[in-house]
Amino acid sequence: MRKGRNGVTMVGQVALVTGASRGIGRAVAEALSREGAAVVVNYRRSAEAALAVAQKIEQAGGAALAVQADVGTVAGCEALMAKAMDQFGRVDILVNNAGDALEKLLVDTSVDEWDRLMAVHMRSAYLLSRLALGSMAERRYGRIITVSSIWGISGASNEVAYSAAKAGQIGFTKALAQEVGPWGITVNAVAPGAIATDMNAGLTGDALAAWLDRTPVGRLGTAAEVAAVVRFLAGPGAGFITGQVISPNGGVVT
Repeated sequence: MRKGRNGVTMVGQVALVTGASRGIGRAVAEALSREGAAVVVNYRRSAEAALAVAQKIEQAGGAALAVQADVGTVAGCEALMAKAMDQFGRVDILVNNAGDALEKLLVDTSVDEWDRLMAVHMRSAYLLSRLALGSMAERRYGRIITVSSIWGISGASNEVAYSAAKAGQIGFTKALAQEVGPWGITVNAVAPGAIATDMNAGLTGDALAAWLDRTPVGRLGTAAEVAAVVRFLAGPGAGFITGQVISPNGGVVT
């Protein structure tokens, strides 16, 4: 396996990134690969895009495996982890990135919609972390990073279900960090603000102008900027950082 960009970072490690076919997940998968990690590229529907991510990593000299799995289900989480272990024998870095958006008033949010968001965001983090912890604890090393949202910190009108799911991820992160710290495992969350991805493609016109006006840096963030935070937290230099929420949001929430 090739050396990481800095020569000594994640060589020999395996990263599992959920929702890695596009946007932040793709940027994270590619960033970790550049540091020398083998990457499991999870996707739910976008097979062509996920295979393209894996192919790009392999063409650059890395190792990758694209795996279809709906992490909003128990069976999907279990199958994903099993395939990762069968292929690579370990998972050192787990990035819980998969997510769905929902912009609705609470009174218009159905029980099924609520449950789906909690499953994709919260239950998947619980299940995959639990599945990964055994081998991490045996090696006394691991990194669990969950991609939450600025709305998990401040909440957002018209996005109560999404905000609640993202806030739950933050509470999960803080509590799990305390449990597994003695095993050499760190657990952190990244809570991005508005990022220029497909999920925010509908942010245009007056809505975009209003958002930019309230953002001190005056622009949307990029997936690469979020991936840079994840890459740092996943690396050996972040061993004393755990239970934290880092929010690359351009200064909207401080």
